[in-house]
Amino acid sequence: MKSITIHDMDSVLAARLQRQARESGLSLNKAIKKLLAAALGVAPAGAIDRRRDFEGLCGVWSKQEAKAFQKAVREFERVDSEDWA
Repeated sequence: MKSITIHDMDSVLAARLQRQARESGLSLNKAIKKLLAAALGVAPAGAIDRRRDFEGLCGVWSKQEAKAFQKAVREFERVDSEDWA
C-alpha cells in the first residue's frame, strides 16, 4: 500500500483535519483517507462505522460510569490469603 507525505500544510487545515478525526472517532490517518475517498468518489457506498452497530449490545460507558464501576469492583481485586490456606 502506498504512503504519502503532505508538506507545508496550513495550520488551519491541519486543525480542521484533527477536529474532524476526533469528532468522527477515527485516527487522523483514517479520517484523511475517508475524506479523500469521498472527495474523489471512491468511497464504498453505504460505508458504515461497524463499532456503532454494537453499542446497544455491548454498552458504552461514560467516564463517570466507568469510574463508578471500577470503584464497585475494587474489592474483588483484593486477595484474601485465608481463602488459599
